[in-house]
Amino acid sequence: MIPATTFKGKMVALFGLGGSGLVTAKALMAGGADVTAWDDNEKSVANARAEGVPCHDLRQADWSQFASFVLSPGVPLTHPEPHWTVKIAKAHGVEIIGDIEIFCRERRLLKQKTPFVAITGTNGKSTTTALIAHLYRTLGFQVEMGGNIGVPVLALAPPAPERVHVIELSTFQIDLTPTLDPYIGVLLNLTPDHIDRHGTMERYAAIKERMVAQSDIAVIALDDPYTFAIAERLRKAGKPGTSVSMNNPAISDGVTIDGSRLVRKVAGRAMTIADLAGIASLRGKHNAQNAAAAVAALGAHGFNHELVQKGLSTFPGLAHRMEQVGKRGRVLFVNDSKATNADAAEKALMSFRDIYWIAGGKAKEGGIAPLKPLFDRIAKAYLIGAATDDFARTLDGLVAYERCGTIDNAVVAAARDAAASAAPEPVVLLSPACASYDQFANFEQRGEAFRAAVAALPGA
Repeated sequence: MIPATTFKGKMVALFGLGGSGLVTAKALMAGGADVTAWDDNEKSVANARAEGVPCHDLRQADWSQFASFVLSPGVPLTHPEPHWTVKIAKAHGVEIIGDIEIFCRERRLLKQKTPFVAITGTNGKSTTTALIAHLYRTLGFQVEMGGNIGVPVLALAPPAPERVHVIELSTFQIDLTPTLDPYIGVLLNLTPDHIDRHGTMERYAAIKERMVAQSDIAVIALDDPYTFAIAERLRKAGKPGTSVSMNNPAISDGVTIDGSRLVRKVAGRAMTIADLAGIASLRGKHNAQNAAAAVAALGAHGFNHELVQKGLSTFPGLAHRMEQVGKRGRVLFVNDSKATNADAAEKALMSFRDIYWIAGGKAKEGGIAPLKPLFDRIAKAYLIGAATDDFARTLDGLVAYERCGTIDNAVVAAARDAAASAAPEPVVLLSPACASYDQFANFEQRGEAFRAAVAALPGA
């Protein structure tokens, strides 16, 4: 744990007592803060009290006594409407921050800046975060990985000169971190997502831009209009950085992709860094971009090409992201439960052919219509969850489909049809293009259900 010593002797309000909120409350208390915590969920409050956290209804608190208000990133800050606690905090002039801000303040207490790599983007950030952490470990560094990837940042070991913190950040977390100042900030891509929580695409992009703008070194992929425009603004402002691209091999400085090779360009001169051919965990063009960004995030350490190649080749991949969970005869089963929107599912569909596609859940805006150019890769679709009718309308007349309702039914049906296929390696792919919360608590639970259903197949 990282004790929040910068809040010693201060009175702090906190709302949201889920996993990261409870850790944050304990970190504040360990640092000497006087904490008043609350949650709209009675079970969360009861659990926090059992853990020794002082809990009182913040509607009844004297907000004039609070120096800071720590908000869970899952609670609306601005849209669709500020949470009631946000309104009270603003009315009393109390700063509103998150746990990443506390981490940044603790890091600045040290005499020298410690290694801190922050990663954001609409898609691919978890894979890239895990890959950066794996590469730094391969290079011999102590590594702490957390943030949006699952481990609360304040549950990690404290910042230290010999320790690299690799932290995945959602837009919600960035929005609660006014003094965010990573040594290296990585921005992968931007497509519409969580607009209900940010109001407009422009506001969503501006929050992401602030992370790289406030970093010492910005690593930005140039493969969509939003990130390209951000990179141009920062370049004109003189921000040090490295460009990454899978679609623009003409860039004179940065890391690009040439076939399966990662190529570093410095002042127009090119050198091969590593080859991704045959690395199953980094299959697909999107993972080539992730790998290029990860290598760029190593800075000068990325010139040790032998260790970089070793790190890439030994990367185990990320659970629930194009995770190969088994085979049954010729049929490969791939768990891509983390694909919660069409843009993420596109990456998986582009990586395979002869696909028996399990899709559905709680649909995002636009559904699967953007995936129509890839429908020729799909042998048949197996629809689950609340999006079934909408997805069926999009697929009708273009792709054969079956209404399955649940993942268990879909796996059985897809495995049956894939086994009867003449394709050399048919793929049963769970890549839902949907949120999970119509049937599951989160995408991890959905992925585990898929894995269990595959394991239950005879001969899997």
